[in-house]
Amino acid sequence: MGTSVQVTPLCGVYNENPLSYLVSIDGFNFLVDCGWNDHFDTSLLQPLSRVASTVDAVLISHSDTFHLGALPYAMKQLGLSAPIYATEPVYRLGLLTMYDQYLSRKVKPYSGQVSEFDLFTLDDIDSVFQNVTRLTYSQNHYMSGKGEGIVIAPLVAGHLLGGTTWRITKDGEDVIYAVDFNHRKERHLNGTVLESFVRPAVLITDAFNALNNQPPRRQRDQEFLDAIERTVNVGGNVLLPVDTAGRVLELILTLEQHWTQKQLSTPIYFLSYVSSSTIDYVKSFLEWMSDSIAKSFEHTRDNAFLLRVYPQLSIQLQVIQLQNSGGCVSTSLWKIKLVINKSALEEAPGPKVVMASMASLEAGFSHDLFVEWAADPKNLVMFTERGQFGTLARILQSDPPPKAVKVTMSRRIPLVGEELVAYEEEQNRIKREEALKATLVKEEESKASVGAEVVTNDPMAVDTNVTHPSSNASGLHSGAFKDVLIDGFVTTSSSVAPMFPFYDNTSEWDDFGEVINPDDYVAKDDNMEQSLMHVDGDLNGKLDEGSANLILDTTPSKVESSELTVQVKCSLLYMDFEGRSDGRSIKSILAHVAPLKLVLVHGSAEATEHLKQHCLKHVCPQVYAPQLEETIDVTSDLCAYKVQLSEKLMSQVLFKKLGDYEIAWVDAEVGKTENDMFSLRPLSGPAPPHKTVLVGDLKMSDFKQFLASKGVQVEFGGGALRCGEYVTIRKVGDASQKVGGAAIQQIVLEGPLSEEYYKIREYLYSHFYSL
Repeated sequence: MGTSVQVTPLCGVYNENPLSYLVSIDGFNFLVDCGWNDHFDTSLLQPLSRVASTVDAVLISHSDTFHLGALPYAMKQLGLSAPIYATEPVYRLGLLTMYDQYLSRKVKPYSGQVSEFDLFTLDDIDSVFQNVTRLTYSQNHYMSGKGEGIVIAPLVAGHLLGGTTWRITKDGEDVIYAVDFNHRKERHLNGTVLESFVRPAVLITDAFNALNNQPPRRQRDQEFLDAIERTVNVGGNVLLPVDTAGRVLELILTLEQHWTQKQLSTPIYFLSYVSSSTIDYVKSFLEWMSDSIAKSFEHTRDNAFLLRVYPQLSIQLQVIQLQNSGGCVSTSLWKIKLVINKSALEEAPGPKVVMASMASLEAGFSHDLFVEWAADPKNLVMFTERGQFGTLARILQSDPPPKAVKVTMSRRIPLVGEELVAYEEEQNRIKREEALKATLVKEEESKASVGAEVVTNDPMAVDTNVTHPSSNASGLHSGAFKDVLIDGFVTTSSSVAPMFPFYDNTSEWDDFGEVINPDDYVAKDDNMEQSLMHVDGDLNGKLDEGSANLILDTTPSKVESSELTVQVKCSLLYMDFEGRSDGRSIKSILAHVAPLKLVLVHGSAEATEHLKQHCLKHVCPQVYAPQLEETIDVTSDLCAYKVQLSEKLMSQVLFKKLGDYEIAWVDAEVGKTENDMFSLRPLSGPAPPHKTVLVGDLKMSDFKQFLASKGVQVEFGGGALRCGEYVTIRKVGDASQKVGGAAIQQIVLEGPLSEEYYKIREYLYSHFYSL
């Protein structure tokens, strides 16, 4: 039978909730995506909590919260401990995304929307991403142990930088996970490679955009830029709520190109806690971007995301000016400034364009700026993606939009007076308890280690069962310290034996000698330029300088919240910059791929049912749309067996080269090896005759050029290729129906038997491999 495949949705079916699915391949459990929303609603993770301990591997497709946001919490609280696989950009930008989510809720004083957020910490985020194995596009990774025989490979999705369509292969059968893909080529990304698949055993895809159709990209971009220009021309500000490190990159290049062409002077800001770190990482990912960006760098060494920090200044002055500017830096091509706090916006009192995280308006700088700017009719809030369900952004995108909304304003203030005294007393109490516990643990360890070495017949051995009066001559408290020397060399009740402090510095050894730490032998460079470079594991290497300083601020504080009614008088506009294929394109791609079995996830109930009915009629007869926690069996109906080719048979087979493969016709009989495995052996008698098999795919346009090069008069007419005076070549059959990856078509050669007929037939045969 075929490879056993079961799919269980854990979140994100028949709705627009985050994505998380359990895919089981022959008993090996993949958790494909582990998303969360900007509300961080723990009820959404209840299905995951029931299966987290059974997960064998985690595959992450995109770097936004909807695809990986629950990883820190799941690892810390739900028992998820499986290895994680992702591309390098998803790893790097996903890390920054989670940092930004945390800082937007915890950091003071620049963000007004803070909370007592305790679901995970920065250490939890670091711990998760240290377990990520990074893969490149099309890299085959072979699973081991329980997953022996399974191969995973990330492929281009086209939605976010490093975004992935996952291919899981077992015994020659492909299970494809393709959500949030985009077939369109954009400024910074190539389109998806999903169309390159033909007849996979199982395709898991989403219905998120099944009911939406998009205008041409040029028309959309023009309307987007015109709306921004109209706003700034009348003295208004433009707020673009964006994600941390995803679709914002496309907006940056769009605005940069337009501002450069029009020579506009209105300042543009990218405001997030990790804005400069995001760009620093992105500029090193050119090989993951579109062909145009890669070619531009190859020919002109022009990096579209290269930072220029005041090149006329020394490194030291650059750092000073960076600090004095409140965390604001300029870029080489852009009018865009990267800022990490709102105070930097005060430098430009006039109209401005601000891209601020978060896109949901639930937290972060975008929330604060909306509250400040919403009451001014001259301002514009431009949404470039659909808001998450239940968020402020989604409410504002309703038709008609509300005239007023209630928002919760929270701010972190330092503790003073009695609250500060109570806080300090509590912290001191906790420290004393921890110190006491540590002391007790050390004493127990000391008793265990020293007691084992005491020999009973040794005249110098001390009987610990005998109590002696302790001396307080040293003036030390026995609860916190031990007396090093005691009168008469007798022990106290809490000591095992009199001894001086001793530290065992025994080195660790292996088969090759002493184990050393390479970092101990690295020469430290005090150059400030080197200190600004990003280094894994270093806090300042992952966050902007200002953000890192804010985190290290440990001033005791509390969060005060109040409800505020905001009058919405500003303009509200939505432009689709989500970077997903629309409904028409999704249907066309699915018809081309033609999977044997199709599983639909993530989309509203209406969109899911619409796409399901369409696919049942036009794509494949087996379409599934499972409910939450419903396990469906999509095991392939094909019968596949592993067979071993015997050495004797291989010595008799003549292989022919066909592209990257070698093919041959084999006549053999099936037997079994000593390991009870199927084996193909040579026939005991003569091989039966068989008809000649022609292997290959003929393209009529290429064959036309070939015949013309041989001096044959050739032209297309009536859907056929007319060769010479009497011979005609045509293809017969339905090209949309495929079996084993090949279209069900026949090539028909018509014409009277003549020298011309046989010559053209010989040319035709030369384009195939004969077996």
